[in-house]
Amino acid sequence: MPRADRLIILDRDGVINQDSDDYVKSLEEFHPYPSAIHAIGRLCQAGWTVAVATNQSGIARGYYDEATLASMHEHLQAMVADAGGRLAHIAYCPHSPEDDCDCRKPRPGLLDQIGRALGMPSLSGSWMVGDKNVDLQVGEARGCQPVLVRSGKGERTLTKHPELAAPGSRARVFDDLASFVDWLLEEQQEP
Repeated sequence: MPRADRLIILDRDGVINQDSDDYVKSLEEFHPYPSAIHAIGRLCQAGWTVAVATNQSGIARGYYDEATLASMHEHLQAMVADAGGRLAHIAYCPHSPEDDCDCRKPRPGLLDQIGRALGMPSLSGSWMVGDKNVDLQVGEARGCQPVLVRSGKGERTLTKHPELAAPGSRARVFDDLASFVDWLLEEQQEP
């Protein structure tokens, strides 16, 4: 049984793969960062559980369908497996902001889905890694330690919310997923 203090939840677009203001609408537009795939493999090999929580409103907007999203996630799982890892669960919100659902970040429904899927009644002590403030907010709502990456829309987020990079901030800030994983695995080696 996975433990919450060994769980890392990742946003997808901007953390694992290149983001687009026009949405990632097809497998051809889905470009994972090689360093992120390698980082997920390293986490899994070090005994961490890795899950994904992603808003995918492009489905509600009619830009792509759930079968297309499934093909992207199958490709992602295969790449992660080739790197020696596994995504324990991928939770996604297919709704638009107007749908007023409970799963669109910053609401906590996606994290609750992950908790149920992994048999974790509490996610307190887990890590939530994202490139947008909503990622940090949803993580904090469920007791996760927030991490902001500068990749994807992370720099834009820091421009809007400079307090995130200030000393004493609630969030840790890293260049990308790989640099966070380097730091985390190094921290775990400390006696």
